[in-house]
Amino acid sequence: MAEYIKQEMSDLDGSGEQRVFYRMKTYHNINAREFVSKLARPGSGLSEGNVLHVLTTLADELAYYMAQGYSVSIDGVGTFKPTLGIAEGKETDTLDGDEQKRNARSIMVNGVNFRASKDLIKETARHCELKRAGVSRIHHSPYSPEERITIALKYLEENHFMRVADYMKLTGLRKTSATLELKRLREDPANGITTEGKRNGMIYVKRNNK
Repeated sequence: MAEYIKQEMSDLDGSGEQRVFYRMKTYHNINAREFVSKLARPGSGLSEGNVLHVLTTLADELAYYMAQGYSVSIDGVGTFKPTLGIAEGKETDTLDGDEQKRNARSIMVNGVNFRASKDLIKETARHCELKRAGVSRIHHSPYSPEERITIALKYLEENHFMRVADYMKLTGLRKTSATLELKRLREDPANGITTEGKRNGMIYVKRNNK
């Protein structure tokens, strides 16, 4: 019997509401060898060698056709579609940017999206019987939002700049919450905090109101 966990969500918009979502508790990851063994169980008429060959060929063919610009749908399983991104070390382009700075070599496949078929979802739900496993809560900062602003400003008085990692240590917030909170602080001049630099090199500094 599968178990579900009631998971508290981060208060990303600062509304103060305690929102939750439900997630399946994962007991164990079935690896390829174990999966092949289950498919080739006694009475199935399949050998482990044949099953492994089919799965290996399937992976190879998926990669080949996605590389040619196709999405691939498998009945009862779902649809696979490649995603693109900028190669490491290359700057992100803009819509009206200089095309001379961007060529095919700077763009690469960086992932594969999978959309499960309705049949797979329906069949999984049919076999699934759930019981509650517990509640998972987020580690909250011991400081109020106002206290965190004061802590940040004091840090900036003693240091030239502050990174997200510094704010995490100061406030006890997780990375996502710390990043979004700093973004909100920066957008309101009254908080006295602004930024310098871009992307991975961005730092937070005390705003000069003069």
